[in-house]
Amino acid sequence: MHRAFHFVFFGIMLSANSLWSAEPAENRPHVILLMADDMGWGQTGYYNHPVLKTPNLDAMAAHGLRFDRFYAGAPNCSPTRATVMTGRTNDRTGVLNHGVPLRPQEKTIAQAMRQAGYATGHFGKWHLNGMRGPGAPIFKEDIRSPGGFGFGTWLSVTNFFDRDPILSRAGEFEEFKGDSSEIVVDEAIKFIQKQVAADRPSFSVIWYGTPHSPFMASDDDNANFPELKDPSLSHYGELVAMDRSIGTLRKALRKLGIAENTLFWFNSDNGGLPKIKPETVGGLRGFKNSVYEGGLRVPAVIEWPAKIKSPRITNYPACTMDIFPTLVDVLGLPDSSMLQTRDGLSLAPLFKKELKKRPTPIGFRHTNRTAWIDNDYKLITQKIGSEKYELYHLTSDQQEKKNLIESHPEIAKRMIDQMQKWNASIDNSIAGDDYPEGKVIPADPGPRTWMALEEYKPYLEGWKNRPEFRRYIK
Repeated sequence: MHRAFHFVFFGIMLSANSLWSAEPAENRPHVILLMADDMGWGQTGYYNHPVLKTPNLDAMAAHGLRFDRFYAGAPNCSPTRATVMTGRTNDRTGVLNHGVPLRPQEKTIAQAMRQAGYATGHFGKWHLNGMRGPGAPIFKEDIRSPGGFGFGTWLSVTNFFDRDPILSRAGEFEEFKGDSSEIVVDEAIKFIQKQVAADRPSFSVIWYGTPHSPFMASDDDNANFPELKDPSLSHYGELVAMDRSIGTLRKALRKLGIAENTLFWFNSDNGGLPKIKPETVGGLRGFKNSVYEGGLRVPAVIEWPAKIKSPRITNYPACTMDIFPTLVDVLGLPDSSMLQTRDGLSLAPLFKKELKKRPTPIGFRHTNRTAWIDNDYKLITQKIGSEKYELYHLTSDQQEKKNLIESHPEIAKRMIDQMQKWNASIDNSIAGDDYPEGKVIPADPGPRTWMALEEYKPYLEGWKNRPEFRRYIK
């Protein structure tokens, strides 16, 4: 399919000139993107979880815009992170699965914010430089480090990380003590404080390692769940610490006097985990790595008192691909900040009022499976090219129990046609058609295991007894 067509059909609906005027420099908001790692749709207090309390996330929801139909861009971690960074579905960016690197030719949200005068910082899990295995600190020379994609400040690891982590501060390895969620939030607060003192707007991306396995929580946090046993016990203990860190961050924004004009966006990177009790997905079908609702639908809240005046709950379907387009819109950034072929749209109109229908569908493509959400309806194929489809009406059947593929042929045909055209456009993107060079440069290296790389070998002896590395380092 020609790029001009799918730009029109699937392009973001930017409206900075008509719906949202660019703010003067002194009024630009601070922006914080906060993302949990493997937190399921049902794991919040505001959804009345049977054991977990999330008072700080609940407070965000009580003062902001809560999404009941928000979707991760993919059902596992690296792909969703790619969608946040680019506003494009993960396969377009070359990030076909977890641990697969983001292409250096992609235009990223951090680059756009930095060009707009923002100080940019990344804190926590990165997982876009092509490393599998537990999180290891990132080398400064890595062209796919956070610095390589637009972050001027970064304290990051390759993948999941837990208590007492080793993090990389722009290439310098540092050991920390304590809960990982609280550590990265404390570091982000220092970064934000520095920018406030310099009268400069900040863009902070905080990607937790919680509640990803291995599960490590303090005794105090585990004490909230006397009836649970591991792994569920420490899984939920991690979420207690994560929620507390959200409270610490919100309190810091108020103390700094910037809470009113900070756009604070929270969501998870994919659906919840199986084998955790009580269950993680709020009764939805499927879990992480599934294209059913339990694998894709995640908790999400946006708090921005200066622009979102009335607390609301919305059922408008939205996704992580929308984050970059939304910021381009509300900040009045140039459309050239993003690659032409994109999949998200701006949610800025939703900040002002409830919207009835999303004008373009949301597509998901992951490990040769696709899902296609067009407001009430969702089409799924478990194997691209198989001609086998499932169709669900999510408004009346969010558990995806009743397959309507035979009873709704006209709706099915329309959505299948749309999905097939979209898949063809992604194949063009994978081949490099979206880049000025017309090809992928450098070639995609695929995922690697960092323990096998020469540059990490000097560290293995000292790290082999760390609990998060023990079963990986021989």
